[in-house]
Amino acid sequence: MNELLDTRSQDCRPLHLLTPDGFDAWRQVRPAHERRWLAQNDCRGRDGDLCLLPGADGAVSGAVRVAETFDTWTLGDLATRLPGGCWRLEAEDLEEGQQLRLALGWVLGGYRFARYLSEQDEPEPARLRVDEALARRVAGIADGIYLVRDLVNTPAEDMMPQHLSAVMQELAAQYAAEFHEVVGEALLEQNYPAIHAVGRASRHAPRLLDLRWGAADAPRITLVGKGVCFDSGGLDLKPANAMRLMKKDMGGAAHALGLARMIMATGLPVRLRVLIPAVENAVSGNAFRPGDVIATRKGLSVEIENTDAEGRLVLCDALAEACNESPELLVDFATLTGAARVALGTEVPALFASNDGLAREVMSAAQDWSDPVWQLPLHAPYAEQLKSRIADLMNCSSGGFGGAITAALFLQRFVEADTPWLHFDLMAWNNRARPGRPEGGEAMGLLGLFDWLGQRYPIAS
Repeated sequence: MNELLDTRSQDCRPLHLLTPDGFDAWRQVRPAHERRWLAQNDCRGRDGDLCLLPGADGAVSGAVRVAETFDTWTLGDLATRLPGGCWRLEAEDLEEGQQLRLALGWVLGGYRFARYLSEQDEPEPARLRVDEALARRVAGIADGIYLVRDLVNTPAEDMMPQHLSAVMQELAAQYAAEFHEVVGEALLEQNYPAIHAVGRASRHAPRLLDLRWGAADAPRITLVGKGVCFDSGGLDLKPANAMRLMKKDMGGAAHALGLARMIMATGLPVRLRVLIPAVENAVSGNAFRPGDVIATRKGLSVEIENTDAEGRLVLCDALAEACNESPELLVDFATLTGAARVALGTEVPALFASNDGLAREVMSAAQDWSDPVWQLPLHAPYAEQLKSRIADLMNCSSGGFGGAITAALFLQRFVEADTPWLHFDLMAWNNRARPGRPEGGEAMGLLGLFDWLGQRYPIAS
């Protein structure tokens, strides 16, 4: 269980959760010394207010949080702002789903990446009192989000393809899953030429990681994650400011692994497969070049317009392999385009879908969890921009417009038309700290997607 949750303590201070409309009625029945304290500290029941309450001995006896709505992030800053020790939530008419989201936000707000700190000051954490069942449900989700954040936050030197492989093998061992990988020159022998082409210039051998879990006769769900562990841009070298955060270019792989962990930890009744093409897009004498034509697993030839459009190249081989098993659902995650960030900003992932009904369902679930995603169109006429005179298609357009769409259209060429497919183009990084979401590596869109999967494939009671 997470150290930010408490399932045993009985002596816990109350945390009153109120709406602005309910604040005045609550305040009127509080002891006189509390009313004076609230007035002196300008705690008037505004959205976002957090006020500590004094006991008769002058120590903190409780706290009040005011919020217009009670969503995933309402308590997201309290694990680090409240004094250490146990806290119990005092709120009226909270539904089961609200309790889960509030407790999850508390835990996610207490995340800290301290792997490289020589001095780690660890004050007593503020812990939220919950029952055992709720703690297990929160842990099943939070552990997956923590895994995404840890992987993305880790510097590239410690998160190369072999390190991703080790993480995946640990997950396989923990959840009794099967693991297989194809490494280096074996990628050519087993027909993954695009993965090999992108990763061959690095001293860290490229590889395709493959995990399977669940009953063989259960619905087949396949997750694919872009695992570009560092992206220099290749011979089309990125400028320094664009390269600074490229340790996060394996954020798609991190999302696939984080979601896989949630699925396995909670026991969703599915046959899960996870495919991670893991490479470093480096520069050396054997790096692939602009103007080269490379082969792909599906048999389509691709002319390289730009070596910095490498993520779609490694994904295309993995997507083609995924479709060989005709999954009931195929989902890929990738830090794929700056164009998606221009369109939607850094905090809202772009969602592309082979079926608009699927997209609407996922967006609705994401909204319920205050973890939004937004659908962009697979606008078929833009595929014209990917035409090549000497190959089946280009890896990207030479123009600057609609880049997220043309990237998704490129991937669509490697997905079978009858395979339900979701493609997430995401940032995987918080540029600013918000309640429950510290600056740094971040899981985006996973909360709603996991909830939607749970509704689609419910666990038998």
